[in-house]
Amino acid sequence: MNANQNSVRPVLNLADVASSNGTFNVFLQAIDKAGLKEVLSGAGPHTILAPTDAAFEGLPPGRLDELFKPENKRELADIVNYHVIKGRRTSAELGKWSSARTANGQEAIVEQSGDKLTIGGATVTSRDLDSSNGILHGIDKVNIPTAAADKPA
Repeated sequence: MNANQNSVRPVLNLADVASSNGTFNVFLQAIDKAGLKEVLSGAGPHTILAPTDAAFEGLPPGRLDELFKPENKRELADIVNYHVIKGRRTSAELGKWSSARTANGQEAIVEQSGDKLTIGGATVTSRDLDSSNGILHGIDKVNIPTAAADKPA
């Protein structure tokens, strides 16, 4: 019998967890169109702050269609990477931080107030969805990095 049986990671990777949840379909499309599938299916570990499908509805009309165009792949990748933190971070760990460095290199402000945890202004709506290569947290808003609109094409 394996002494570490209680610490065995789930079999599903981040992509499987996001897909089986059913509320992250647009985020999965964004990852695919940004060419970043390996973030969810690779070795990791990563912490993913995944906007729900409802969160994407909060973007200005037409903005998502614009981002999904091939010529905007770099900007989309920048936005997707702003929702990725290196390492496996639970909501309890994140709640102790004042900011989190995202995979795009920018910091996202973290605030904990009672049971409410916000990252980059988005409220964490589902927490600690564990996977073989990281942890996924659902958020209620698409966070846009400050430099996304300023970067040259």
